[in-house]
Amino acid sequence: MGSSTRIFEYFVVCGLGPEIRSLDMNKGFQGTGVMYMPSFLDQYPPSSHSLYPPPPPQLPTCVLPAGIEIYSSGLDSNDFSTYPRSYPIVLTEGDGSKIYVSCIAFRDPICEDIAEAYRIPENSYADKCICLVSHSPSFQVLRDALEELFILCFSPAGSSKPLWELIAYMVSNVPLPTPGKDRVLFAIENWLLSVEAPSKEGLPHADISFQPLVQCLDVDNLIKFFTAVLLERRILLRSNKYTLLTLVSEAICHLIYPFRWQHVYIPLLFFSGVDYIDAPTPYMMGLHSGVDTSGLAMDGVVVVDLEYNSITTSEEIPPIPEPEFSFLRGEILKLLHPNVIGIDYMKINLGGMSEQYARCRCKPWGQEHDFQLRLIFLKFFASFLSGYRNFIEITATNVFNSQAFLKKRSRSTNQPIESMVMITQFLDSQGFLDYLERCINSDENSNNLLDKLQDATGRGQNPTSIFPSTLVEPEIITIAEPEAEDAGATGEGAKYCYDRFPSNIRTEEQEEKRRSILALASGSGRLAISSPSVLVGMDSKAESLSPRERAAERERMVLDIKVKLQGLWLRLLRLGASEDPLSSFEYGTILALIESDAEGIGGSGFVECIREHIHSGWQCRLTDEQFIAVKELLKTAINRAISRNDMTTIRDALEVSAEMYRKDSSNVPDYVQRHLYSLSLWDELRFWDGYFEYLMDRSSNKLANYVSLVTAQLFLMAGHMVRLGLSDTDSWHIIETIAEKNNLGYKQLIKLRGLLSHMQQLRVGYWGTTGKAQSSLSYGLPSPRSQDAMDDSQQPAEASGLGRSWVQSMFSRDRSIRSNSLSRVRKWASDGDDLGTTEVGASPRKTELPPAGQKKLQSNVRVLKGHAGAITTLHCVTRREVWDLFGDREDAGFFISGSTDCTVKIWDPSVRGSELRSTLIGHSRPIRAISSDRSKVVSGSDDQSVIVWDKQTSQLLEELKGHDGPVSCVRMLSGERVLTASHDGTVKMWDVRTDTCVATVGRFSNAVLCMEYDDTTGILAAAGRDVVANIWDIRAGRQMQKLQGHTKWIRSIRMAGDTILTGSDDWTARMWSASRGTCDAVLACHAGPILCVEYSISDKGIFTGSADGLIRFWEAEEGGIKCVRNLNLHSASILSINAGEHWLGVGAADNSMSLFHRPQERLGGFSSSGSKMAGWQLYRTPQRTVAVVRCVASDLDRKRICTGGRNGMLRLWEATINI
Repeated sequence: MGSSTRIFEYFVVCGLGPEIRSLDMNKGFQGTGVMYMPSFLDQYPPSSHSLYPPPPPQLPTCVLPAGIEIYSSGLDSNDFSTYPRSYPIVLTEGDGSKIYVSCIAFRDPICEDIAEAYRIPENSYADKCICLVSHSPSFQVLRDALEELFILCFSPAGSSKPLWELIAYMVSNVPLPTPGKDRVLFAIENWLLSVEAPSKEGLPHADISFQPLVQCLDVDNLIKFFTAVLLERRILLRSNKYTLLTLVSEAICHLIYPFRWQHVYIPLLFFSGVDYIDAPTPYMMGLHSGVDTSGLAMDGVVVVDLEYNSITTSEEIPPIPEPEFSFLRGEILKLLHPNVIGIDYMKINLGGMSEQYARCRCKPWGQEHDFQLRLIFLKFFASFLSGYRNFIEITATNVFNSQAFLKKRSRSTNQPIESMVMITQFLDSQGFLDYLERCINSDENSNNLLDKLQDATGRGQNPTSIFPSTLVEPEIITIAEPEAEDAGATGEGAKYCYDRFPSNIRTEEQEEKRRSILALASGSGRLAISSPSVLVGMDSKAESLSPRERAAERERMVLDIKVKLQGLWLRLLRLGASEDPLSSFEYGTILALIESDAEGIGGSGFVECIREHIHSGWQCRLTDEQFIAVKELLKTAINRAISRNDMTTIRDALEVSAEMYRKDSSNVPDYVQRHLYSLSLWDELRFWDGYFEYLMDRSSNKLANYVSLVTAQLFLMAGHMVRLGLSDTDSWHIIETIAEKNNLGYKQLIKLRGLLSHMQQLRVGYWGTTGKAQSSLSYGLPSPRSQDAMDDSQQPAEASGLGRSWVQSMFSRDRSIRSNSLSRVRKWASDGDDLGTTEVGASPRKTELPPAGQKKLQSNVRVLKGHAGAITTLHCVTRREVWDLFGDREDAGFFISGSTDCTVKIWDPSVRGSELRSTLIGHSRPIRAISSDRSKVVSGSDDQSVIVWDKQTSQLLEELKGHDGPVSCVRMLSGERVLTASHDGTVKMWDVRTDTCVATVGRFSNAVLCMEYDDTTGILAAAGRDVVANIWDIRAGRQMQKLQGHTKWIRSIRMAGDTILTGSDDWTARMWSASRGTCDAVLACHAGPILCVEYSISDKGIFTGSADGLIRFWEAEEGGIKCVRNLNLHSASILSINAGEHWLGVGAADNSMSLFHRPQERLGGFSSSGSKMAGWQLYRTPQRTVAVVRCVASDLDRKRICTGGRNGMLRLWEATINI
């Protein structure tokens, strides 16, 4: 059972490991008054399990936030402070998903070998924590199961099986219930537990009580807290109870539904991370009230004290406006104090009285109270945002017309817009923008409860009618208990009792590492207290941290550096007028952090803290001294980022440099960006290509007109280029190249050309020329340059002359003039027949196919809808698969798609308007691989199963089970056989007639990602994360070769006769001989992982496609393999290349498709001499959409290419070409 299908993902034990460090990072035992770093001790599934990712590396620090203390005694029934503590915590991963952890912390005896090695007094105890980890927010079952295991461990009666066997059985066998359908029952010994999840059509699953929130805060403070969260302030919760911090944080996040908290979220902050409170960006953190924060600035932090029912902040929180405030306050009071609110009313029902809270009245707090509280806040949003859907606008720059919405509200409430401070701030928040994007980008809004509630209120319906019915009883799924050991002669089974929490069985490698660490500690144990620095020096040479500890340590270091940079940056801006920033401590420290950090944490962190400061409302104006310091720091950060190819940092630095400025003597803004012109990176088309793609992905309005969207991003890029001092020719070359790749028309090109020329005139006229912009024009304001430097004989500006002639030619009726004007501003003039060649491993000059080389054709693009989730795999039914003695069958040319909606669909492109032929339902997880033959379809899924279907009747014929991981590849063979490969590292062959696995062909130590089989020879090639490709002769039942050479994952593999091609994440492709097992060539010219490789049998040429967006044509010549063509047609990863005898189909992640044709040789026509690969001609790339493509399939016989997008739609391009 995969981790994503289990309710319990991990059982983890954290505590004092064999490597003892204090929180100050001093190694060794420092005494009983010192707090120590927690470590991973045990876990299930074990860390060596290849199918499950490891738990978060920061888990030990988070579950024991105060660290580990060493005690002289254990549990004392008379001392409440020694009792075990049970509390939940929530962690946030990088993608924003949450991890839910239930913890029990207790005192446990220190292991004898550790105590002996570190000279710790005998019978000492230390903090230990056991945890259950899950991605499901089922807090109650996590806590119940963990407490039962803890009680069972220390119960005098003992358990019938070893504790770790019970843990392993529970973690491995309790499934995740289907929301709204299942209830899972399982037992731990004799204790019965159940878990279920509500329907996804209702409110999000919240397995917590909201009572602690309303008990700790009165109504007014609750509303104030709620407002601060909506306005995304910096919020710090304080309490002396860990559970309260987590439950209150989770509760308030549920009360802001349908909005989401978009910023840093740490409900329980570890004590040593208290400096993070000074971070200038929004956050929600919880901190134990015993931690001292008196040394922190706390400016603008909203401190919510849950013990004393108080909220303090140095910045005013604008109140919720009327009438929503009175509604919210009154409804909460009715729920919390129904007897007080209704004390004046008669206790009878005359038919018109509200019964909203009748079920909650005079009852202890329960689930009905939780539901009513959440409903109150949902009603608040329905009124607060009444009619908001009418103000959603689909433009290139905005998604919501805030001003029109505020004017409408002003008219309806008779309140001036100036008084709506709270609403204005909320409409600008990240949470509101995220909600709008989710509404716009979702294919259907049927589960939007806010819209449903507004509609129901408008129709006068009961608000509870929008929620799904709870009358349907869930299906009971019972998990059988593990069988107890056989009873002995006395009739009673063996019992397992423990005086401490037991350790799991360690591997020989783990045991050996533990012994070596303790042996080293034992030899230097006497130095631990008196000279910790000596121990650190000795251990640093002899020891190394485990990968998990290194990851946790690095994560702490990254966070620590970023916090330090934020503080240094703010202090740098606060330096007085008499202080020189370049000689300040702040400048020197920031520069040292940037220059000394090889992994880029310093440089990227510095740029990030500037960007966050700008987003927080900083006006970006610098003094002259600050300007010089910031400019030098940014240059250093960019140069370091260039050296490690960190495009994210370079891109962010470019944008922040366009915001920061100083005022010159004429009071004109002088931006930092203008002083970065000396960097050579700005001349490279590849950088601007990537930046354009980033701007398109970042665009807040994905449904805007595509042409307008592209034009708007190019306008923005033109502004950057002008401020950086690029010459007009270079700037226009880059912009025009990107514009043509995105099929912009002449009208948009004219606008871009005119804007660029105008900006160049302004810049050159005022600031003059730089080393890159060799043009000038006097314009407008007096230049700050010396007038003596002006050259009276200077020629007219290149921007002006070239710009005017170009625009005039666009209006000409003569197409040849227009074509010539386009080519004049190109930096290159290459033709398909003049392409040069480069040696393998060199960096050939990037070339483009000129427009003249693109043939005209009629194209027809159809959008096929039917899937409810992202398309994950596509298969084209080829003529070879279905050919029989009577010729081609009708299903040749069908496309078969698989999706995350767990269905397989068969499409017939020949039937327009009714392409969907059938839907195959049977899998329970996303589909990953599809194949077919004359009568059957076979599919592999993440549910670890392979299903064989009847192609004609759509019936499920066989379900093949035997893999222990997601199925990544399937191939239907002759003779009713199927080949499958999986993430469990195996390649299996199945007999469909008997529903059995007839052989495990090969085994890998890691996941198999690609597979190729030649049915004529019986040769199988497979590869994946092992970085090794294996070749088997299936008919002979032996392994032929093991191809070693790649250093990273192998993503693609192709086989043509004795030639095998592989593409890898190490940015290279390799050509191998299957018979000899040798590498004949290494193709190394790409700047990213190679995702697809293809072989042209007629040309004996190779095609490679990479994540860098390039397609390269390779050809064998004397002396080796050479790159004879380099195409930059696509702006995203190349996902598929399919070569036929005369046609070549290419699909990319930017949802564009290319079709190449190689004419047949004719007498006196196409010459056989020279490069054959250069004969491929590009016909056309259809206009793309903003959808992201996941997979591509080609039918070259019918000149069709089909792409599957993340939006669940298929885009079928059918080209009709007249040759």
